[in-house]
Parts: sequence; structure tokens; C-alpha cells
Amino acid sequence: MEKQLAQPGTLVRRITIMVLALILAISASILGFYMLRVSDPYVKNVLSLNGDPVRGRAIFEINCAGCHGLQAWGRVGPNLHSVSKRKSKIGLIQQVISGQTPPMPKFQPRPQEMADLLSYLEQL
Repeated sequence: MEKQLAQPGTLVRRITIMVLALILAISASILGFYMLRVSDPYVKNVLSLNGDPVRGRAIFEINCAGCHGLQAWGRVGPNLHSVSKRKSKIGLIQQVISGQTPPMPKFQPRPQEMADLLSYLEQL
């Protein structure tokens, strides 16, 4: 008996379905992770506030300039100009409070201070 080969159209459909299923699974994981982070009370509180970039700059100069430079061009820490184009607000909050990227220390600014800092970083 001869083995019958799958029709080319059938193979393409199967591959398409598998790729779509994979994309859907990845998207669901990303969305779930995002929703988990947004549900954090601290993050929700920060995102609900209006930040003041002038106060944010003062907070930056006191807490961040030692590593990122007074003008945020980078020293030990990276250049932060256009950082808000590379990272979301949630990502920036997590970066500041987590301390998971050595040598970045872990900070826990009050929500208004974090909102002010975000406002300043968005202007860089």
C-alpha cells in the first residue's frame, strides 16, 4: 500500500492554525502579566495621579543623578533621554521599585513622588 501524502493546502492550513494558536497563547500571557502588574495597588495609585515634572526633577537629582548624571545622559546607569519611548509607565515604575537590575537599587517612593518622577522622565 502506498502512503498518501498530505495535500499541500492541508499542511498550510495546519501550520497557519498552529502559528495563530501560538500567537494567541503568547498574547494572552502578555496581557495577563500586564493586568497583574496594573492590579498592583501601588502601581494603580501612581497611575491615578498627575505628576509635576518640576518636583520630579528634584526627586531625580536627589535620588537618581548620582548614577544617571545630573542631566540624565548616563554615567554608571544608562542614558534616560527618551526612556518613556522605550519603557511603559508601568515598566518604569517596576524598574524603580524592584531593584532587579543591578546595580540599580530598590526604591519605594511615595506614589506622588513616583508620579512626579515619571512626569519628569517623560520630558527627557
